[in-house]
Amino acid sequence: MVAAIILAAGGSTRMGQSKPLLAYSAVAGETFVSKLVENVKLSGFSVVLVVGRPGDALLAAEVARCSATYVENPRPEQGQLSSLQTALAALEDRFGPELEAVMVMPVDAPLISSAAVNLIVKAARVSTAQILRATHDGQHGHPVLFKRSTFFELQNADPDVGARVVVRADPSRLEDVDVGEKGVTIDFDTPEQYRRHFGTAPSTSR
Repeated sequence: MVAAIILAAGGSTRMGQSKPLLAYSAVAGETFVSKLVENVKLSGFSVVLVVGRPGDALLAAEVARCSATYVENPRPEQGQLSSLQTALAALEDRFGPELEAVMVMPVDAPLISSAAVNLIVKAARVSTAQILRATHDGQHGHPVLFKRSTFFELQNADPDVGARVVVRADPSRLEDVDVGEKGVTIDFDTPEQYRRHFGTAPSTSR
């Protein structure tokens, strides 16, 4: 069993408004987080966790609307790895050894398609690599799939350093998968980046 984890506990300080709730398209109600949830579900994921900040009622409601599971990170100021650790703990409590791997992506990378997710999952089924990372033209991005053998390291890594210490620990267990899509390397941190891609000023749909 493989679960999807969407990291959405950042403060969105550079964007100036909630990145998970930014409008993804002109379709009413389609947000960054809803688009990612939709795409991983299209890829066959039945377990999708979205990790957010404590008390973020709007995001929690949006996640519920998407029929995903909302998990609060009690220490979001420690960065993305702390959110991944929170999600792993929740999944281990629920599934135990049944959980074979997790597919991880940040909410500010909404251009990750279901096709890209499918390619990572397909590669993981036949690869001996313990970590598989989406790339495009030699540039690495997201999502990243971690197999169970890496969970202990992830849970015990320093949040201040991040998951990269686990990803880079042993190159022989890392496989880069070129998914043929530039979107896996694009994230949105500022209003200017959003405007260049979407052609309008950022606004939330919730």
